[in-house]
Amino acid sequence: MSDSQHPAALRPETDVLTRGFDPSLSVGSARPAVFRSSTYVFSSPEAAERAFDIMGGRAERTPEESVDLVYSRFNHPNAQILEEQILPLEPEAQAAAAFNSGMAAIMTTLLTVVRPGDRIVYTVPIYGGTQTLIQGFLEPFGVQGVAVAGGQGEAIDAAIRATPNLRVVLIETPANPTMVMTDIRRAVKTCAAMAEPPLVMIDNTFLGPAFQHPLALGADVSLYSATKYLGGFSDIIGGVALSKDISLMNKIRSKRSLFGNILPPDECWLLDTRLPTVHLRMNRQSKNAQRIAEALAKHPKIRRVYYPTLFEDPEQTRIYREQCTYPGGLVSLDLAGGKRAAFDLLRNLQIARNAVSLGGVETLACHPRSTTHSAWSAKDLDEAGIGEGLVRISFGIENWRDLLHDFERALDKV
Repeated sequence: MSDSQHPAALRPETDVLTRGFDPSLSVGSARPAVFRSSTYVFSSPEAAERAFDIMGGRAERTPEESVDLVYSRFNHPNAQILEEQILPLEPEAQAAAAFNSGMAAIMTTLLTVVRPGDRIVYTVPIYGGTQTLIQGFLEPFGVQGVAVAGGQGEAIDAAIRATPNLRVVLIETPANPTMVMTDIRRAVKTCAAMAEPPLVMIDNTFLGPAFQHPLALGADVSLYSATKYLGGFSDIIGGVALSKDISLMNKIRSKRSLFGNILPPDECWLLDTRLPTVHLRMNRQSKNAQRIAEALAKHPKIRRVYYPTLFEDPEQTRIYREQCTYPGGLVSLDLAGGKRAAFDLLRNLQIARNAVSLGGVETLACHPRSTTHSAWSAKDLDEAGIGEGLVRISFGIENWRDLLHDFERALDKV
């Protein structure tokens, strides 16, 4: 369906089901088919030339132009449908690119804009793979990372202003796994005041797209591990980048073509089928998490519960209330007994499963210090607040009473 045919001002829940797909192109199918083809037949030699010029960045596609497909490493129908249908879920997004993992989305987006000699300011704690990408891969190539504590507005402002050749400010909010929130609007404002404003990129995996909207807050790029809440069933690996800047997204797609890390047709089709239920699932998961987090907040074996509705810091509370609509499905527990207590809890859970990842319909729990963040030094872990007793929980859609009983029973055996 072209933009001219698409109804205006539809709400996201409707728009995600109606845009970007023309049944007449799929033999009348009510939902998209899977297009498993490596190459595509051109409508004319001129169309082939035009397609390669646009794909190679030598020409810009006009808003109403339909461009022939070339080869599935560059693009394919299922990617086009997915990238169009996901836009309503991220307010103000004008273009998207689908990748074969969340890390592929982050890596490709960064490599699109940074060059040797550039610097990236990034918040910590952050997903371990992202930190390894910056420290272990980009820094040897001359792209320096500058780590700054998430949630510390003044420190982030100072880092932005003091860092020469700053190209990107990369923020994960809430932070993984301490749930620390960073003020996106403030970072955007500080960057905008620079002589050469860096791009602001937000890893929005934890609360997006239902409860936090970085592009509406002024960010340049919103990044996702689509494996998590977008996919929702722990059965697909994927990533997505979205932006208000169509020209920037065209450059990101060009790099994706070079790297060959586009999401394949079957996975695009599967992910596309999950988009209409993202809000339904995330609302149920958030309600479960809030009920259980607040019920466990005063448990004698728990030192602290990390969750937005339980923030004690006034600034964190302010950021949450101004930046998010609901607290989300992730909770971290700091057990008083340290690593032994954390392991006891994990081994005695019967409904929740001891596994990494998050955002699925089933409840998952893990010990970040020995798994997702195990590559970090003890010093970095301690400074980030990722202690020996910390357990991260991604709540699913089970009945919250059953889950609460499961955690209380397991805590009794700690």
